[in-house]
Amino acid sequence: MTDAASRGAPVRIRRALLSVSDKTGLVEQAQKLAAMGVELVSTGGTSKLLKEAGLDVKDVADLTGFPEMMDGRVKTLHPAVHGGLLYLRDNPSHVKDAETHGIGAIDLIYVNLYPFEATVASGADFETCIENIDIGGPAMLRAAAKNGAFVAVCTDGGDVDAVLAEMEAANGEVSVALCRKLAAKTYARTAAYDSAISTWYAEQLGEPAPDWASLGGKRQQSLRYGENPHQKAAFYVTGEKRPGVATAKQLQGKELSYNNINDTDAAYELIGELGAETPAVAIIKHANPCGVAQGSSIIEAYRAALACDS
Repeated sequence: MTDAASRGAPVRIRRALLSVSDKTGLVEQAQKLAAMGVELVSTGGTSKLLKEAGLDVKDVADLTGFPEMMDGRVKTLHPAVHGGLLYLRDNPSHVKDAETHGIGAIDLIYVNLYPFEATVASGADFETCIENIDIGGPAMLRAAAKNGAFVAVCTDGGDVDAVLAEMEAANGEVSVALCRKLAAKTYARTAAYDSAISTWYAEQLGEPAPDWASLGGKRQQSLRYGENPHQKAAFYVTGEKRPGVATAKQLQGKELSYNNINDTDAAYELIGELGAETPAVAIIKHANPCGVAQGSSIIEAYRAALACDS
């Protein structure tokens, strides 16, 4: 049995699996892990980058006994990887199985997924979008998150920084509280990723009302408050590039509230109905139009809209 005597014990990071698409800041983070005695395991381009930086890295192929194949479609889908992520360190039967089959524990995993959303947003063709659907990444993330009492799972560089901060403060250990927080974030991230894929696929097939539909988004900002001052709220975006509040730039003023965003969106949608040929202004309060007008210029339209209730 390992030294994690209970599900509340800190997780000591001895081995980390790093397999990322966006490699920003990775070398520095890997160097910090290596300096704390962590064994590094990696795949493909990630492994190449770390080795070029002078780090000692084990290829995942050496862990699994199988090379990457099928243009990289198959590289981490193997018991040596998933067993190392999933086995319960405090379960004697699991520990025995791991020892019998030569499966070593993986205590930290960092995977940021293939850039599917960005690929779609770039206007790429169907096959290019398909090739940017990550399979092994979500599988590893979900496996690690299921075992969140024993594995630290990271989906972006900020997660890795949080883990490193705890390791540096606690002699290489990470609290279960942080691991479980990261596990919850991981399931939200993979759900949003799959939502983006299913939404795109339905659009490709021309299905406006598929049997199953989901919506996933990333928090763009925390709001001052919700519909009422005692409520908390945040603004989430799906990555869709349609013009609107989500893609607008705030030029001045204090942080927006839920009502500010809701009213701004209503105003944008309303003037969008009037066409782009003539300047238009809509004044909204609690999602209700108080004044709407068109004019030869924005200022003329604004003055006319303002005068609607006078």
